[in-house]
Amino acid sequence: MSSITSGNAEQYGDSRKLAARARLNSEYTIAETGWFPWVAKQIPLNAGDSVLDVGCGPGWFWAAAASELPENLNLTFSDLSPGMVQEAVKRCRPLPFATVTGQQAEATALPFKDGSFDGVMAMHMFYHLSDPSKGIAEMYRVLRPGGFLAVTTNGVGNMRELYALTTVFGSLPLDPAGAAFGYAAAEQIMQAQFGNVTMMQHPARLRVTEPEDVFLALTSYPPGDAADEAQLAVFRDAIAGAFQAGNGVLEVGKESGLFISRKAV
Repeated sequence: MSSITSGNAEQYGDSRKLAARARLNSEYTIAETGWFPWVAKQIPLNAGDSVLDVGCGPGWFWAAAASELPENLNLTFSDLSPGMVQEAVKRCRPLPFATVTGQQAEATALPFKDGSFDGVMAMHMFYHLSDPSKGIAEMYRVLRPGGFLAVTTNGVGNMRELYALTTVFGSLPLDPAGAAFGYAAAEQIMQAQFGNVTMMQHPARLRVTEPEDVFLALTSYPPGDAADEAQLAVFRDAIAGAFQAGNGVLEVGKESGLFISRKAV
């Protein structure tokens, strides 16, 4: 079945399609602390650390969380999409980091020497890999002893109220990212590789007030992005019905988690 994990070259050549989905979270999340600042406060970085961001995307995390992070970090961005790497580097070089470099790379074949980094970040990217265990092993390899791997992903029940609407396209009423690589998979694979893992879930929910943002987000990836006019009309009706039932608001539960493992000294 087609899902958000399909067609990576088209989906992630640049950040436009990703931005349609990110808007739901940036505009409508209800949380005491936003997702990026919350993650920044949990990861065990120290001043001057060297950090690799695998599947870096457009570098939004580092730009949003720069003020929450230790000083003089040395950032290395990697992504399968060279366009994403270029965007991340361009966005973050003016920010107060010691160094910012980037390199196009496969997550399962990282072009870095053993023990190169104090920390590795892999944020919402493991559901793109056909062999997540191989990706975890590569990240373990490039970590120095005592270094950490931080992985973020969604639970299978994430935003269930939204994904229930995509059944008009033949999709299951589940977060496709969480279904492909959710909490259980993250915990199991990281525990097997590192021998330890700690999980935290970001306390948040969505309160969506604009139906069009739901439409744009859920038609930004397969199968919604290839739907015909008849399917899109049914989809719009389903969205309208959901908002009508909620008196103009769509309340959505969230399951976004952070998993951290340490490499033994």
